[in-house]
Order: sequence, then structure tokens, then C-alpha cells
Amino acid sequence: MRKLLCMVSVLACLPLLSHAQTDEEKGHAIQLETERRDAGFDNSMYDAVMVLRNAQGEESVREFTFRTLEVAGDGDKELGVFHRPADVRGTAILTFSHGLKPDDQWLYLPELKRVKRISSVNKSGPFMGSEFAFEDIASWELEKYTYRYLRDEVLDGHDCFVIQNTPAYEYSGYTRQVEWIDKAIYQPRRIDFYDRKNTLLKTLTFSDYNQYLDHYWRAGRLDMVNHQNRKSTTLFRKNYRFRVGLSDRDFSESSLRNVQ
Repeated sequence: MRKLLCMVSVLACLPLLSHAQTDEEKGHAIQLETERRDAGFDNSMYDAVMVLRNAQGEESVREFTFRTLEVAGDGDKELGVFHRPADVRGTAILTFSHGLKPDDQWLYLPELKRVKRISSVNKSGPFMGSEFAFEDIASWELEKYTYRYLRDEVLDGHDCFVIQNTPAYEYSGYTRQVEWIDKAIYQPRRIDFYDRKNTLLKTLTFSDYNQYLDHYWRAGRLDMVNHQNRKSTTLFRKNYRFRVGLSDRDFSESSLRNVQ
């Protein structure tokens, strides 16, 4: 879910990574290479199961389908449609991600039969009762953050770069994120999120990676743990399909009421 950046080549990026003079330049170069490696998938979709746990460990389960469309010169368009349980069936979230410009997000609530626009100042709120915020489900875009390389570190047997990402866009619920990026596949292994008081709020871990089209890596499992309220959410992603013919008309606000 990286923004299409066809003009950046590996020959342009790797020398910068090797010879970056400052920690900020090195952090940016690593994230630029992460973006470059993930560009060009065009469109994709997957099925997902989201398991929500409260502080007592009680679970509730939701199932949905998620679709993504790359957009040249802008952020991805994404659409999630819930299928189970019955009380959320037909609920849909549509996101147009951008760089520094506020993301556009709409939520369709079938019980009210109306589309609700998510305010740009309310993106830190919980998505569908989970520990993922609305801003967490928008696609990562290079321009959204400034970066600083912190160190190299081995995490669970994976050699990683550790990068600090500081939101450059307004109304983020985070002061910063610390991200572990796997050097072998240039995908995240862990992200620590710090709240507006700069206190550790949540940790997101990525596992069960698989490669698709001999190029694109996707995590099959994401675990978000909230350290402050002791709740957690696990997201299982499966049945990835790429280049399935999705287009702009599949991501319109007007079609939310009829999407399946």
C-alpha cells in the first residue's frame, strides 16, 4: 500500500542510502526504497478476519473484504466492506489517501442508510471498535512523515533498520512512530505509536509474510496492542488477488450504498 512512484529507480535510491550524510537523509532514503519496492501492483483485494479483544480477553470477530487501487501522483484509494456479523453487514469504509493534504474518508452505515464523512480532525478515533485508528487504515504515503534513522537492530531474528517517523500532516493522533523495517524485504516488522503526550500508546507487529507476483510482500497477520487500555486487535489477511480489474468507478462515494 505504497504510493506509485515510477520515476524513482533503484539506481537513484541506493547510492543515497549508502552515502546519506545525516540520520534524517538516511531515514528518508530507507523509506523511499520501501516505497519504490512496493509500487506498481496497480490494484489488489483480500479477505480479512478481525478479532477484537477487550481488557478481560473476551473476543468478538468481524469479517470483511478490502480493495486497493494505486493512483498515479497521489495516495491509494481503499475500500473495506464488512460481511459478518449481521449487525455490521454492509458497513463500508472508503479512503482516498493523500500526502500532506488531509485524507478523505467516508463511512457507510446501513442501519441509517447514509454515508458519513469522517472529519479530518477525528482520524485518531477507533475504527469499528478496534484498536486501529482511522488514520492507521489509510495507506502510508512518503510525504506524510519526516524520518530519522535511529539504529540497526535484530528483531525476532530479522535484521532491521529502526526509523523514527514524525507525522508532517495536521491532526495526527501521534507525536511519532518508531518503525522496524526488515532489510531483506523492506516491509515493517513492528511499529510503536506514541500519543500526543509522547507516551507509548500502541504496538503493531507484522508476521506471516508471503510474496505475490514474485515481487510484492504482504503480511498475513497484524497484531495491534494498546498498552494503555489493555485491549488488542488481530487482523488476519488471506486470499490476496492482484490486478483484478478494479478502477476508479469501484471507489466512488456514490457507490458505497450498493457495494458488496
